Amino acid sequence: MENESIMEAIRLEFQPEIREKVLKLLSEFSPSELTIIEEDSDFENDKKKVHAAYAKLKSGNEKLYSIDEVDSILDNTFSEYDN
Repeated sequence: MENESIMEAIRLEFQPEIREKVLKLLSEFSPSELTIIEEDSDFENDKKKVHAAYAKLKSGNEKLYSIDEVDSILDNTFSEYDN
């Protein structure tokens, strides 16, 4: 059985002026110990969208469809354009 290591993740926020110092410190670790993953620039925007969608879902104001309902809607839509 292989000894698989489990990586943990944390998010750091820091002032731009210390970026180089932080990266220099982190570069002392090997890639097997630490991987630096640049955060997606759209992360905060995407997070807001997900939270808004979740709030709508929780409020009960969103219409949800089952797989069968979606299949039926798509069948009807396609049949309209077949002719």
